[in-house]
Amino acid sequence: MPVSRREFLGTALLGGLAAMQSADAAARKPRRPNLVFIMTDNQGAWTLGAYGNPDIRTPHIDRVAREGMRFDRAFAVNAVCSPTRASFLTGLMPSQHGVHCWLRANHAQMGPDAYSTIREFGSISSVLANEGYTCGLVGKWHLGDNLHPQQGFSTWITKPHGHTTAFYDVPIIQNGRIRNEPMYTTELWTRHACQFIEQNQHNPFFLYLPYNGPYGLGRSLKKPARNRHAATYADKTLPSFPRLAPHPWLHNNKEYLNNIRAIRRYAAECSGVDDGVGQVLATLDRLGLDDNTLVVYTADQGWGGGQHGIWGMGDHTRPLHAFDDTMHIPLIFRQPRTIAPGTTCDRVVSTCDLMPTLLAHLGLADRMPRKPESPGRNFAPVLRGKPIDWDDVMFYEFETTRAIRTADWKLIRRHATGPHELYNLAADPGELTNLITDPAQAATRESLQRRLDAFFARHADPQYDIWHGGRSKAGRIT
Repeated sequence: MPVSRREFLGTALLGGLAAMQSADAAARKPRRPNLVFIMTDNQGAWTLGAYGNPDIRTPHIDRVAREGMRFDRAFAVNAVCSPTRASFLTGLMPSQHGVHCWLRANHAQMGPDAYSTIREFGSISSVLANEGYTCGLVGKWHLGDNLHPQQGFSTWITKPHGHTTAFYDVPIIQNGRIRNEPMYTTELWTRHACQFIEQNQHNPFFLYLPYNGPYGLGRSLKKPARNRHAATYADKTLPSFPRLAPHPWLHNNKEYLNNIRAIRRYAAECSGVDDGVGQVLATLDRLGLDDNTLVVYTADQGWGGGQHGIWGMGDHTRPLHAFDDTMHIPLIFRQPRTIAPGTTCDRVVSTCDLMPTLLAHLGLADRMPRKPESPGRNFAPVLRGKPIDWDDVMFYEFETTRAIRTADWKLIRRHATGPHELYNLAADPGELTNLITDPAQAATRESLQRRLDAFFARHADPQYDIWHGGRSKAGRIT
């Protein structure tokens, strides 16, 4: 039937109104929060003022805690950098993603045979990129094929390798090319992080800012710091670093234990990272992005600066250890008007819990990859002050060493013949008395052993299950 001019105009008018209403509704739809995820390299929670350190100046990180939520029992699932970074990005354990140690093979990182160790898995960055986020990596990658952007990242500024030998005059990858960078790398990462925020302020973004400081390893510790904090610590004794005799298991770093030059250098690098956090916060504030940006501060793993007579992480002893000092990481969340300021949480959480929690907080819980199944759990309701049903337990593995840690107990097992350890953390938080052979603790030991075995039986991929003949993509040190 022919349509009259009046009917045609009416229909067009209604269609136009509908389109305008749809556009208005889209404009009113809340924009998903931005995510700024700051990860440091080798930093125990004990090194920060927010966690009670009286010696090291970290006013900006302390501000993040003062204006947000501090987690007091957050732990890394591994003791070195590549596995923990892979676990953060994928929500998987080392025996699932296959990265059991720091990426030791240089050919995997650079050159014609380079490859990404997590290329077959969904990651938080690939999920967010698919949901319209602009994703930027600024800092340390150390998961392979470093020259090329990975996992949905479109901005990519990193290092050719993972370890840090110096903070000045080092090679940097930018725009697919390697160049020498004279600037203090902590300041370099901060500068590019702030530029990324500035350039992407009008659309949702994910900034992954993995500093390679404070680090606390290598020959550079024998040299004084060159950043602006060097003079501050030049005459400080820094008693928060325990002065103990070397642990019998200490295998590396003996020259840095109780060494005041190394102690001062590490403190100065902590404060250098803190400067960067302050500049990132200032950029968000200047651009009016504070309320719609979740800022997370954490570390890849903990770090010992003398506790138990150990300097470094879990790979610096033989056998590999699993003391809390090198597992306990800082974990702080800040989003004004969403996360209540000055709050704390004592739930036991781990690296693998971060991806499901972050996606849920961003309204994307249903985008969490299903295969392989992540052991990570979603604690996002806690960030909004809501109660949560939670089992205070986390699991740890570093090559042949595995552990289960609850609120009150820790069992450490080493394949195949030990030594094994059992600690009553409620009565012995310093892990000084090994109860593994105590008959009175037999029931506790057996219960923890069953839970540990059941966890890995459920989650470990046979090809990466070292306890049952599996391999490591990153090589092994034991």
